[in-house]
Amino acid sequence: MDAVLWIVLGVVLAIAEIFTTTLFLIMFAVGAFAAAGAAALGAPVEIQAIVFAVVSALTVLGVRPALRRRSGPGGGEQPFGVEAIEGSTALVLERVDTDHGLVKIDGELWQARSYDATQVFAPGDRVQVIQVRGATALVWRDDVSSPGELPDAKR
Repeated sequence: MDAVLWIVLGVVLAIAEIFTTTLFLIMFAVGAFAAAGAAALGAPVEIQAIVFAVVSALTVLGVRPALRRRSGPGGGEQPFGVEAIEGSTALVLERVDTDHGLVKIDGELWQARSYDATQVFAPGDRVQVIQVRGATALVWRDDVSSPGELPDAKR
């Protein structure tokens, strides 16, 4: 019966990790599964608790830092969401100024505003996305793309 409780705890912690994505709760789930193994082998509750604590601590201190280094900045992971859009090149479809505008970023249409109040962009201009606020891209003159070059995703 103890093994089932440890397994349930491990599953609950693993599911909770899906919502937090911190790579913290999953380490305790591993500890709970190890304690379930100890329980299945007939270990007393005290030993199960020690196995849980030791395995959880070892995974938090040993495995988690390695996983975070591998998936953190410079770990080869591609940015996604707003992070992937910021810094990319966009094509102006409708005049962009501080009040309104429309650009195309990686095939998607985005509301846009000029990052600098003095800049106005005409349709066909290439701009760079400096920041995203809500569903609006703040853009700046793109000095990197050469004329005629199609806007790409951030390289």
